Amino acid sequence: MMTMDEFAQVLGISVGVLRYLLCFLASIPCSWLWRYMPNATTRHLYAAVTGALLSYFSFGAISNVYFAMLMLVSYVSMLVSRRHCGSITFVLAFALLVTCHVMYMSGDIWKSGGMDSTGAMMVLTLKVTSAAINYQDGLIKDEDSLRSAQKKYRLKDLPSPIAFAGYCLSCGTHLAGPVFEIKDYMDWTEDKGIWSPTAAMPPPSPYKFAIFAVFKGFLYMAIYRYLMIHFAIHKLSEPEYLEWGFWHRAGYQYLCAFTARWKYYIVWSLSEASMTISGFGFSGWTKASPSQEQQPKWTRAQNVDILRVELPKSAVDIPQYWNIHVGIWLRHYVYERLTKKGEKPGFMQLLAAQVTSAVWHGLYAGYMLFFGNTVFMIAGARVLYRWQKLIPENAALAQHLFTLVNGIYTIVVINLSCIAFLVLDYADTMAAYRSVYYIGTSIPILIIILGSVIKLPRTERKLRVKKEE
Repeated sequence: MMTMDEFAQVLGISVGVLRYLLCFLASIPCSWLWRYMPNATTRHLYAAVTGALLSYFSFGAISNVYFAMLMLVSYVSMLVSRRHCGSITFVLAFALLVTCHVMYMSGDIWKSGGMDSTGAMMVLTLKVTSAAINYQDGLIKDEDSLRSAQKKYRLKDLPSPIAFAGYCLSCGTHLAGPVFEIKDYMDWTEDKGIWSPTAAMPPPSPYKFAIFAVFKGFLYMAIYRYLMIHFAIHKLSEPEYLEWGFWHRAGYQYLCAFTARWKYYIVWSLSEASMTISGFGFSGWTKASPSQEQQPKWTRAQNVDILRVELPKSAVDIPQYWNIHVGIWLRHYVYERLTKKGEKPGFMQLLAAQVTSAVWHGLYAGYMLFFGNTVFMIAGARVLYRWQKLIPENAALAQHLFTLVNGIYTIVVINLSCIAFLVLDYADTMAAYRSVYYIGTSIPILIIILGSVIKLPRTERKLRVKKEE
């Protein structure tokens, strides 16, 4: 019988990653069995216990100690200081996460193909923080001062400790996400809202959608296994790489970034299967046109739209289709909350959201450089969009060409700048950037500068403001 070490060697991964993947796969039947729990209390208890067991088998007992610390920080702050619990949890949970990133040197472990519990801690940090912020929002009396997300997710009552633990560890969904709201979790567990058996259109059977998600996960695994052999990131530091021409170097960096993304596609497809088979991934019904039948949506479980990531129309769209629910979290709890109601968010709000994302990943120079670069990338895409608005609507060919230009800009910038995310080390990042003449950074900055020089015609501005109003 093949040992764990031998099996890992055949797959070309470390034992730690293999153990994590096996537990991640086990989260699918665990989530399926949740459906047969008799009532809300046993569902909460089952979700918490299975999540803790999967954490233990993935990372060891110490992982549950750190997870419990995060959960206690949030729950105690909600008990002791409701008026400030969101702010307290945000600061303390992120401080604990960053401490663990530094202790474990998590980026180095991930870069070398290993696995530790900080990835799951990242997901849990967002969950406990959003729960505390929403409980704090429950004190707000003025409905008009609330944004739509606040109205939807704020908590009037404190969840029980068992319910909170079930939400945090929910059958192992904390291992890789996606992030979800405690109010949705409570409605799902208690058969309320769209999950109510007495709803006009009750939830459909999830099995064919879950099976398809598993199929996608194994397909992406095969694709990644093939690509990683041919486009290894360590090649960027070898003398042979520097002997290549510019287009060869830029093309290889693109393919390294393209290869790395399939690792995330695998994990997110399997997490999609886990959430879908439990029924929690169900997001309601929709139809493309009035004449068509209603179709179920499973967007709560979906964390990436591969085609829109690989063939984007604009850099502005990337956060909507990559790590979707983290993007939503950043928008609701950072981007929007730093914007006064009635005003439009600007560069500083975007910068704050991206810095938060960088710190959430870990205090590595590569993360800071990449997420800092995305601020310029998105700002540059907004300039391109403003220019595109100058093209007459009846000039269809010109509109399509400009969309193509914006798409190419996004593909070039995101792929050549995300090398920092992969190599992490400052010197290695700058060497990779230098080898392609820093075009992942210089192109967005050049466009932003041109955008400040080339102003929109006054009449066009007025028309655009009127349309937006």
